[in-house]
This record gives sequence, C-alpha cells and structure tokens, in this order.
Amino acid sequence: MLPNDLLPAARLWLERHGKYVLGDREAALLSAIDQSSSIKEAAKAAGVSYRTAWACLQSMEHTLNRPVVKSRAGGVGGGATTLTDDTRSLVQVYTDFSRRAAVAVEREFRDMIEGRREP
Repeated sequence: MLPNDLLPAARLWLERHGKYVLGDREAALLSAIDQSSSIKEAAKAAGVSYRTAWACLQSMEHTLNRPVVKSRAGGVGGGATTLTDDTRSLVQVYTDFSRRAAVAVEREFRDMIEGRREP
C-alpha cells in the first residue's frame, strides 16, 4: 500500500521553438521588477545575482525576439525598469496556467491513488 502522505510535484516552463523562455524563477524575477522597477532589487527579491537576472532577461529577449523590459537611465529622478505590456501579460498567463496545472496534477494523482486503494 502506498503511503497516505505522498504529494505530486511537477515543474512547468514555457518554450518557443524548443528553447526555454520562462519558468518559476523568471516569473518571480519579472514580477519583482514589476513591483520594484529595479533589476538590482528584483534580483535580490528573486534570490538570484544581478548578473543572473541580466542573463535571464537577455535570454528571454533573444528567444522571444523582442524586449521584455523598458529601462530609463538614472539621473535626477533615478532610473527605472518596467515590464513591457506583452511581458506583463506573459507573466500573468504563466502564473495562471501554473496554478491551474498544479490543481489538475493534484486532482489526477488523488484520483489515481484512490483507484488503487483497497476497499
């Protein structure tokens, strides 16, 4: 008999033409950029280095063939980085899909386990 406390886990990501675009780490980074308007602060919040954050952004831009952020250079008011509208939509779609997939995976697993239990 299987233990009662088994839980399913699945990792999701989005690809374009077979190349990785976005997963949990990138979604967290982009959401943090959206909140802080700072790549440096967003990297810290997402638990990645500034260099890794930049590499993620460049990789996404290359794979999507479009900008994912808009940056304004510093000065009197300071600099700011914001998500493009398309990127904001992409993060929302990924987040919603991820949430729905987690529910579906758990439901399917529970149904499989219940079907195997002895009466």
